[in-house]
Amino acid sequence: MPTLEHNALVEMFREDPELAPRLLATLFHVAVPPHASVTVVESSLDQLIPVEFRADLVLELRDASGALVLAIVLEVQRDVDPDKKFSWPTYVTVVRARKRCGTVVLVVAPDAGVAVWAAENIDLGLGLGNVEPLVLGPAVVPEITDPAEAEQETELAVLSAVAHGNGPNGLTVVQAALVALGRLDQEHALVYFQLIWNGLRDPMRQSLEALVMERQIEGEATFPPFVQKLIDRGKLEGIREGELKGKRDTLLRLLARAGLVLTDDESARIEACTDVATLDRWIDNVLGAKTVTDVLS
Repeated sequence: MPTLEHNALVEMFREDPELAPRLLATLFHVAVPPHASVTVVESSLDQLIPVEFRADLVLELRDASGALVLAIVLEVQRDVDPDKKFSWPTYVTVVRARKRCGTVVLVVAPDAGVAVWAAENIDLGLGLGNVEPLVLGPAVVPEITDPAEAEQETELAVLSAVAHGNGPNGLTVVQAALVALGRLDQEHALVYFQLIWNGLRDPMRQSLEALVMERQIEGEATFPPFVQKLIDRGKLEGIREGELKGKRDTLLRLLARAGLVLTDDESARIEACTDVATLDRWIDNVLGAKTVTDVLS
């Protein structure tokens, strides 16, 4: 049964049909025929045999006159499946025969091992014919770390986070993608966020949680609201209160060492302060201060 991750990747290309030929041209350097439109068509590849072949998506590229110039069969592959080496050539030949145009298979494989397997040349027999899938995997998808670039190519940024989210630069790649999600409507952003999150392993999830928590504590809303809610509110408040308590304790110790005595009102003011920046400023003011008023100015 297709997973959320599988369906989300398919829908990404369904929602933006031009994405597939654009990636063929930019990442695979394929000479995509000039075309005026890209449309999603039926994915059922029935034949005159008692078997139904169903691709994830079929895209048609047409020129300005409406003539078909290329068909792209899109497949999302998250695991190794030997049967695909027999069905992918079928997809190509059936679509090519029906559409009377050149046809390629584009496989989206976020896992590096699956991508290497999927990219293997498929020999149709005796070396006399072959099908070579184009595979969109970690080796092809770039690491997008610049939030500005991610906003320009949001779907590619999401693919980058899925492919490289657990790598050495994973946190930066994921951060760029999450910032870019802010330009999408909430429904699509939530799906893409879940796609990225489900692909992260525990160490990277913990790093992302820590980053979101840090930004929330500092009041820097650099992520979409639903990402901000990633951290349990109670946990966040507990950490924030712990930081505030530490700042207050430091301030009180420095005041005591400076021989500055607090009034009840001044003690209450320090205790009531919930702004980290203000507490930091008061701590800095202790040096050279002659009165508590100088400190709390």
